Amino acid sequence: MNTETTALGLFLRDRRARLDPAVFGFSGRRRTPGLRREEVAQRANISSTWYTWLEQGRGGAPSADVLNRIARGLMLTEPEREHLFMLALGRPPEIRYTAVDGVSPRLQRLIDTLVASPALIRTAAWDIVAWNRAATIVMTDYDQLPPGERNILRLMFISPKVRNFQHDWEAMARFLVGAFRADVARAGAASEITDLVDELCAASPQFEALWRENHVVSHGEGTKRLRHPVLGDIELEYSGFAVDGRPDLNLVVYNPVDPEIAERIREMVADANASCGRG
Repeated sequence: MNTETTALGLFLRDRRARLDPAVFGFSGRRRTPGLRREEVAQRANISSTWYTWLEQGRGGAPSADVLNRIARGLMLTEPEREHLFMLALGRPPEIRYTAVDGVSPRLQRLIDTLVASPALIRTAAWDIVAWNRAATIVMTDYDQLPPGERNILRLMFISPKVRNFQHDWEAMARFLVGAFRADVARAGAASEITDLVDELCAASPQFEALWRENHVVSHGEGTKRLRHPVLGDIELEYSGFAVDGRPDLNLVVYNPVDPEIAERIREMVADANASCGRG
């Protein structure tokens, strides 16, 4: 019996013991708390013998499908399901894409502390769900856009204003389409972006041509150059970060290369905050 399998069995027994049989319609006197093994097997739609072997460290590694059934049967949270996969298979489960409407207040407060650095939080489909004041000043005023229009690709290919902001639109557009394709595949969101891709193909021949290239690139960090109407030509270094516990979200922070530009952004943010306060 190896240590991983033993840890798996202990984890399964612990989670089984935490469940109230009455909640699931199971009755009868019990010597120990929680569900019986056969009851978990019934809820997971697997054989009682197979489940018993898993708890006893026998029978080999289960499939991802079996693990997902057990996770549902045991009412595991998403972190618990990931832990189950790590114990049984040594890897996390495939990401299940979930549409996002917003972020927690704590996450919003975090990006708001970045006064001179524009920061965005986007989904795997590249919908922008949170941003700070610096982002509205340097990038786009997302507050003024309907939620359905707060998509990076839609803005890049449909908005003349955003297009004119780019120092080299053609190069940036090709890069974004390749990075978008990689993100969608990684998040398992291919079916969720079909309507967006169809819309952009119909609205932009440039997007359609780039999409058909099947170009894929990595985009963890790099440099972005913009033609800003107030700040002039500016250069920003950006880094992308996964949001822990939220595989559907990505935080992107842009830092001005020029300290003088950073100070000007800080002043513009202060003025905008003061104006909101007067309003």
